[in-house]
Amino acid sequence: MSGAGKVYLVGAGPGDPELITLKGRRVLGLADSVLFDHLANDALLDLAPAAAERVYVGKKKADHSHKQEEITAMMIERALAGRTVVRLKGGDPFIFGRGGEEVEALAEAGIRYEVVPGVTSPLGIAAYTGVPLTHREHTSVVTFVTGHSVEGINWSKVGASETLVIFMGLHFIAGITRELLASGRSPETPAMAVRWGTRPDQHTVVGTLGTLPALIEEHHLTPPATIIIGDVVSLREKLNWFEKLPLFGKRIVVTRAREQAGELSGKLRALGADVVELPVIALRPLDDYTALDNAIASLATYDWLIFTSTNAVEYFLRRLDCSGSDLRSLRAKICAIGPATRAAVEALHLKVDAVPADSVAEGVVDAFRAFSMHGTKVLLPRAAAAREVVPEALREMGAQVDVVDAYRNVIPENAAERAREVFGKPRKPDWVTFTSSSTVKNLLAVAGAAALDGVRIASIGPVTSKTADAHGLSVHVEAKVASVDGLIEAILEALGHQDPNAASSLS
Repeated sequence: MSGAGKVYLVGAGPGDPELITLKGRRVLGLADSVLFDHLANDALLDLAPAAAERVYVGKKKADHSHKQEEITAMMIERALAGRTVVRLKGGDPFIFGRGGEEVEALAEAGIRYEVVPGVTSPLGIAAYTGVPLTHREHTSVVTFVTGHSVEGINWSKVGASETLVIFMGLHFIAGITRELLASGRSPETPAMAVRWGTRPDQHTVVGTLGTLPALIEEHHLTPPATIIIGDVVSLREKLNWFEKLPLFGKRIVVTRAREQAGELSGKLRALGADVVELPVIALRPLDDYTALDNAIASLATYDWLIFTSTNAVEYFLRRLDCSGSDLRSLRAKICAIGPATRAAVEALHLKVDAVPADSVAEGVVDAFRAFSMHGTKVLLPRAAAAREVVPEALREMGAQVDVVDAYRNVIPENAAERAREVFGKPRKPDWVTFTSSSTVKNLLAVAGAAALDGVRIASIGPVTSKTADAHGLSVHVEAKVASVDGLIEAILEALGHQDPNAASSLS
């Protein structure tokens, strides 16, 4: 149909956002509209362009925000308007996901479409609970069955399957169990139910076919959950790895700017943490770059160039690109604070001449005591309103220091609303991480100290800890080395995990 758009049915996977396929990620990046289900991880929405429409279409038991016919009509309407539509569905679109019904309607309407498979929940659950659905010594047959209509299934037929996977059967488990037992299945057959499989809040209940209904009730297990019945469940105790990760189930708030949060969030997730990103800092360009532009025009006159963060490197380069100069004008030695900043400089094929042992202003001052600074000219591009420790100390050493703002930190507009969501939940976070004094002050500005009651605080270093203390907060752990890895290792140590390489080995 000329001028029409296209619809992609994309499997979002079972919960862990990293389990989406490469094609699924790419297609989300093309979307004009994303129609997403309850089971699709919210983090995947960040893969769509910022301007893309995002529409929650529910599909949660007993709480459908839109009927199936309405969802289909929304896809067709947007495609006819020339839009690229991503229908983001939990698991796989064609495994009990009504994907077949949706593409039938698209085909009948003459809409172009593609189906992008996803990891269906039983496969994710099998991997993340240590229960292989097939095993040469236990089973060679797996049956998938929907459990929301007990009367509509011939349980005497499917119940004989060596491994039985039941979707949407949690509310009907008592009836399903009766049917399976009546069909001759042993009540001693290993069985389990898993809620939110592959996510940090994965909840697994293990028993037997005979005991599982009572265990589900005892643990107050609610949908979404998948049930697996068969001898392979007995392998869980030996093969379970996910729930043994050192930070499994710990809800940890990351307050860094969105542009910086990825490294810390990624490493925490790899250790099993339920990471909640709550950026209380947003990086913004300056309204007036006269000072930095003048410094760049005189770049060849500087003896030292000090970068205090990767942000300083990025914003300095932006203005350099806008100027008539380039890196060939650089004659200065370079000091970089912290391994990440050093890596950002070295990525430009530049040598770093000084890296302070401690990634704080006082560490920079100590590093420069090894150099003769009298009569030298130093350029320090940095965030607006930063501390004056470094320039004051270098001037005392006899250096001429030009401090120029390269960018500014502001509080994101939605930070207060987001903070209420994060700290107002029935279950509060276990930890909040602070990586600078600004993260402390900004979070308190939008949430207040009371929001942190009962939440443990992890600080990246003494300066940040001092700020927290000055605002009446108790810091529970402080990184021995002011870095992302040091922060994670401090949390691990507080929880009784003594392996000093647990965090750094994820690099």
